[in-house]
Amino acid sequence: MSLEKGLVWSHQDVRLVGYSLAGITTSVGFPAADALFDVGQGLPWQIPFNHLLVTHGHMDHAAGLPYLIGQKAMHGTAKARVFLPPPLVEPLDEIMRLWSGIEDHKYNFELVPVRPGESHALKGEFFFRPFPTLHRVPSTGYTVFERKKRLKADYRGLKPAELGRLRHVGTPIDEPFEANLLSFTGDTQIEFLDSAQARTSQILVMECTFWDEKRGVDRARQWGHLHLDELIPRLDRIESRKIVLVHSSVRYAPAELHRLLDAKIPPEHRERMELFPRPR
Repeated sequence: MSLEKGLVWSHQDVRLVGYSLAGITTSVGFPAADALFDVGQGLPWQIPFNHLLVTHGHMDHAAGLPYLIGQKAMHGTAKARVFLPPPLVEPLDEIMRLWSGIEDHKYNFELVPVRPGESHALKGEFFFRPFPTLHRVPSTGYTVFERKKRLKADYRGLKPAELGRLRHVGTPIDEPFEANLLSFTGDTQIEFLDSAQARTSQILVMECTFWDEKRGVDRARQWGHLHLDELIPRLDRIESRKIVLVHSSVRYAPAELHRLLDAKIPPEHRERMELFPRPR
């Protein structure tokens, strides 16, 4: 794993960078939207991000916040906006105040509580909305949308020359729409799939901590996590082109995870199931 660059996953125009290993560290960035999902323990490659979307307060997802905000202050970057579940605002504000005093350095950031259904701006035409997740502590997932234009339905069968003529005479043939681009769950039980927002994203980055009998479904649910065996019967409901699994347990080596995907995932779904690159 590169402390400067992170690990990279990409599909078409979407490029993600980060790392994820259950109980150790999780942070995934979407540079095009200037969005960082969780901060792990804090590493140099995260410094350019100005929108920090924290799913919950467990240390492998959020402990790096003082380091990252402190580093951003040293580098003189833009003000960081930290989006998070409302119950985290007060305790994290106190933690940041204490670290600022320890460092004798003024931090430049804002803690923004979020709730499902709200819209918050990101870079350019990107924005996000939270969706409900279910973990042992207050949590939320995030979906990134992109504002785009497309032909109105009435004009989609026309030839390019005719479309050009209509545009030339000023006929409004396009309409705006919101592309549901990318969802990131953070730690959650399988019930997050009750949210149509999450399961209709083009790319779904989701937790899958346990994969076989080493830790069964009951144990996964006890700790607020997701087991591969719970996901398989629900794959037909997920419309995403790619389902990217993160937060796998250290009990599994990457080769074993790929073997389990090949063995367990039905053939009609296997091509869209991927494992986010693992730190070695």
